[in-house]
Amino acid sequence: MKLSAYKQEIRLYEGFVPATGNPHVALNDVVHALKHDSLSARFLERYAVPQSVEERRRWVQAALTVRSPGNLPSNLLDATDRLLQHELSKKTVTDSEALQRLGGGSNVSGRISIWDGDTTTLRVDAITNAANSELLGCFQPFHACIDNVINCAAGPQLREDCHRIMQLQGHGEVTGVAKITRAHNLPSRYVLHTVGPIVQSGSRLTTRQETQLADCYQSCLSLASEAGARSVALCGISTGVFGYPAQAATKIALATVIDWVGRNPNGLSHVIFNTFGDAATRIYEQEARQWELL
Repeated sequence: MKLSAYKQEIRLYEGFVPATGNPHVALNDVVHALKHDSLSARFLERYAVPQSVEERRRWVQAALTVRSPGNLPSNLLDATDRLLQHELSKKTVTDSEALQRLGGGSNVSGRISIWDGDTTTLRVDAITNAANSELLGCFQPFHACIDNVINCAAGPQLREDCHRIMQLQGHGEVTGVAKITRAHNLPSRYVLHTVGPIVQSGSRLTTRQETQLADCYQSCLSLASEAGARSVALCGISTGVFGYPAQAATKIALATVIDWVGRNPNGLSHVIFNTFGDAATRIYEQEARQWELL
């Protein structure tokens, strides 16, 4: 489905304006709203509201994680925005413009960075989410996948936007394509959602899987550019629970980005490989040297 078919439905180009109000009572306001939310009734039947602030915050996160999309009450949305904005204000946000560009001999080095950091604290035009085929986020509370991390920090409206896109599309998301939504309570403007190939443990990579992964990166870059973004952060698509070997995935990611940037000199001005941990960072740096990017 093309961008033109859903951008107005999710108000893609409307600037995100979070709710205003006292942030210090936001957590209690979220709890109150959840108590009166019909789609959270089953969760409340099973799990009582804890007494301590820390446990109550975890309870809220779990309740929102398992909540199905649809019928999102305005008071729940407003309170969640206030809570997430307050939490964001306490975090260290990294401006993508401050990231060091690669300095190798390649003519695209100056448009690429490698950064090991929390994608939910990066101020950039677009970040990338390694999504599942339902495009609705992870429903497992506290699961460490990037899909869950992004949805928890962005707020429930992100799931609502993806749900609307899936309703319009009428079928599950195809591996290798991408969709884009606003980022809501994140410091970025947009979130790119793409479904990577699944690699079974112990199996050999197929040409189809390699092509699908390359398609993911190309789709994200092209869609970000189409939406007007100038900078984009790319995660290690499929290298988590989807099982794609990190070294092989990095080779494809770099090759695809170098090719796309070279063919689109007036496209994105900054592409960030957002790594996760020292091991992944070293792999990206090793591969970057092979391409004379370092």
